[in-house]
Amino acid sequence: MALVLTQVYLEAKQKKELAAKAKASGRKSSDLVREAVDALLLGVNPEDLRQLDLASRRAERDIAEMIRTLDANAKSHKLFMAEMARLRAAAA
Repeated sequence: MALVLTQVYLEAKQKKELAAKAKASGRKSSDLVREAVDALLLGVNPEDLRQLDLASRRAERDIAEMIRTLDANAKSHKLFMAEMARLRAAAA
């Protein structure tokens, strides 16, 4: 892919936050800008991203709750099986 130099004026806050995101992700600011342009060209808008973020966070909470429930069920099952083994041993 051939890159073309393009100047973009950003607000100081945008520039600072972009640089922080780039550093945190170990990528270049220009990579992030190209991704944002690609998303815009595909029709992804900030509201879509907000909705996706909310849904992802909700799914993460739901999955964590499911894991807690499964862990509790596993513990209960283990106790039940131990009790069954005890009863079988006592009946033998």
